[in-house]
Formats: sequence, structure tokens, C-alpha cells
Amino acid sequence: MFDGKEKVIALLILITVLFSIFTIFVYSDSAPSVSAKAAALFEPETRKFLYSKKQNERLSMASTTKIMTALIALENLPLDKIIQVDDRAIGIDGSSIYLKSGENLTAESLIYALMLRSANDAAEALAYEISGSIEGFCRLMNERAAELSLKDTHFSNPHGLDADNHYTTAHDLAIITAEALKNEKFREISSTYKKEIDSSETTRLLVNHNKLLKSYEGCIGVKTGYTKKSGRSLVSAADKNDITLISVTINAPDDWNDHRKLLDYGFSRIHAEYLLAESSFTKEVPLLNANRDTITVKNAAPFKMIYDGARPDISQKILMNAYLVAPIKKGDTVGKIVFIKDGKEFFSVDIIAADTIEAKSKKTLSDRLKKHYT
Repeated sequence: MFDGKEKVIALLILITVLFSIFTIFVYSDSAPSVSAKAAALFEPETRKFLYSKKQNERLSMASTTKIMTALIALENLPLDKIIQVDDRAIGIDGSSIYLKSGENLTAESLIYALMLRSANDAAEALAYEISGSIEGFCRLMNERAAELSLKDTHFSNPHGLDADNHYTTAHDLAIITAEALKNEKFREISSTYKKEIDSSETTRLLVNHNKLLKSYEGCIGVKTGYTKKSGRSLVSAADKNDITLISVTINAPDDWNDHRKLLDYGFSRIHAEYLLAESSFTKEVPLLNANRDTITVKNAAPFKMIYDGARPDISQKILMNAYLVAPIKKGDTVGKIVFIKDGKEFFSVDIIAADTIEAKSKKTLSDRLKKHYT
């Protein structure tokens, strides 16, 4: 038999064991631990952050700066524009493709060098071509950040070498990346593993620094970065099951594993379901004042629901008139499909006409008399 003291000790041991079991059960799906000083995991369609660690702390971001540089270049230069390398872009510290003064390359080639080789000289060559100065180009970068309502980001150069007043946050870097990924050419470049580029001087082979392109399923880039002061920075994005996730780490000694853990965590939580596929809703509606009885209508766009955790209870209803009156142009909005969650409308998709229907022509008295006597 236990005495009073032994009973208390035994009870404490039992409570400890039960608490440990409960903790394992409850937190088995908890957010991962990462080595990064700051981190964020972002789902851009719903604009939801699934994970954050000091995501609003201002930090230097090294060559992940080049995500904004590439976006500005793609928005301001034709890809086939021939750029003569400015003298001022030669001999920049850090990673480089060793451009020569007066060498000619296309804008596209320089952007590939920027993103795959993280070439600082390519960053400055693009900046001088677009704005004539580093200061002018940084104004464009900062204006673009302001357009995205980013209050904790400021650029002092186009490459990310350590500089005063050059900083961002994990949060802001995720938003910048989401904006860049809307550009199909940016997606193509950042997801390219190997590329040859030609110039008036030579052919260069570029190999992407991003290891995740080869080691993580669905990875589509985006950018590595490192300086001794800022540490290792990494932005990655991946597509799986109709979902894109963007992972950001700043000052992360174990960044590759950090990103694998963050992306795995995100994809285990987030689900996507098409409630309307492309043109999945079609319906024949009675038609008046036309030379036919019905018109076909369809949904104007697909609707993909993205949800975190358990599937929400969704219902839908169709709102449109019992009949339509010609004339109607193809693409005209004739109603909408409303999706309802928790008793409230949370999304709607237009219903549009699939064809152009002309109005029935009105016959004159002369036409009717001719028809009668004929």
C-alpha cells in the first residue's frame, strides 16, 4: 500500500504522463519550428498567412531584393530589347556574370542572369538602362512597394548588397513575390534550372542557385540570398493540387529544411475545390423578341474555393430572370450565381450569354401587305 506521500508522487507522475500524451495528440499538427530569425508562409489567392515568425520585423534581405528588380524590369522593358552594358555596372561586388563594358545582351538574358546566377552586375545594368541611375531605379522600386501598401520595405539598391536604409520583412517579401508571380514570364524565369544566354561577347551557362527546384515537388522558384551581415535569406514558391504557397525565411542557417517543413505544413492544411469549373454552368433560358426560342447562358469564370482545415458548408443559388429579351450580346451579364456560407453571401460569379442574339426585325405595313397578297 502507498502512504500519503507516495500517493501524491504517483498521482503527479500519472498527470505528467497523461499531459504528455495529450500534448502529443493536440500539437501533432502544430506549426513547425524553423531556424530563421523571421519567416512567413502565405497563400496568395486568399491572401492568408498560414505561419509567421517575427514576420513584421525589418531586416536586410540580401539578393531576395532581386525579386522586385526583376518585376520592375519585366514591367518596363521589352524582353528582346538590346541593352549595352553601362560602364558603371562593371566590377560590382558579390555574385556576377562578369559583364564587360559595352557588351550587348537582351533584357531577357539579363533578367535570367539576375534570377538564376544572382548577378549583381546584371541588376545594375538593368537599373541604368531603365532609369539612368541607381537612385532613379530605387525610386521605382519604392513606388512599386508603396502601390502594394508595404510600409516596412525600403530599397537602396537593385541587388541586395548591404546598405543603409535597405530592408524588408518576411510579410512584405511574401506580398512582393505574390505580385511577381502574377507575371507569367517571371514564373518561367524563376522556375528555370539551367539556361544558356548569348551576348555580343560570349555564351554563358546559368545554373539556378535554388536547390528546391530539384528537391521539392512542385517548386516554382523563387530566389536565394546571402550576405555576411544579413545571413541566408530564401523565398520559395510551390504549386500542388491547385494551390500555390509562398514561403519566406530571413537569416535562416537551415533555410532549405525550413522551407520544406513550412511548405509541407501549408499543403497539409490548405485544400482547394472547384465549385464551378470553366463554363461548368450552362442553361437554356426562354427568349423573347428573337427568331429563336431560347438562349444558352454560362458562368463567366471558374470559382475555386480554398479553405484551411475542415470543409465549410457551402450552398449556392442562381439569380436571373425567368426569360430574356433580345437583343443580347455574347458576354452580356444576365444573372449571377451566389455562394452562401454561414447564411451570408461570400462570393458570386456572373452568368453571361454564350451567344449574340439579334432582335427580331419589325416588319413594316408594306412588308405585311406584300406577304398577304403574295
